[in-house]
Amino acid sequence: MKAKGRSIYVELERCMACRGCEIACALEHSESKDLFAAVREEPQPVSRVSLECVDGTAIPLQCRHCEDAPCVTVCPTQALHRIGEGQPVLIDDERCIGCKMCIMVCPFGVITLREGGKVALKCDLCLHRIEADEMPACVAACPTGALQFPTIEEITRLKREAAARSMKEAATASKEQR
Repeated sequence: MKAKGRSIYVELERCMACRGCEIACALEHSESKDLFAAVREEPQPVSRVSLECVDGTAIPLQCRHCEDAPCVTVCPTQALHRIGEGQPVLIDDERCIGCKMCIMVCPFGVITLREGGKVALKCDLCLHRIEADEMPACVAACPTGALQFPTIEEITRLKREAAARSMKEAATASKEQR
């Protein structure tokens, strides 16, 4: 599986706010990769996805790996970078100086600082998992399929199908009102 041309897609109506994505992400980025050991790690593992609830709707948020990523543009040390075209935006911990410029320009507010506040923290799409032909941890852990990892073409198809269903429902409702 390749990251190029893929993105994490969220079907909001399927999300039940279980926070499994957050736990899976933190666990995947822990030293031990074991839930019981990870809770005792110092520093504690941190999720790179967060679940926000807005008007009763749960919305999983993580880095969108923008094509024209403002965080990459403003990073004075090039700590935020891509390893190739269409690849995820990654952070080189050694180069990050904790200036917070990336946090200020992120349109989704998903970049944070690691404990101690010296290095930025964001989703890396679990690149090591993708290279091993696995889904990102948050996607693999989602029990309802609210999080998916499709290609851009698959996202377009999903959106068209949703629009067609919505139009059909509206037409049916209109006929019933007559």
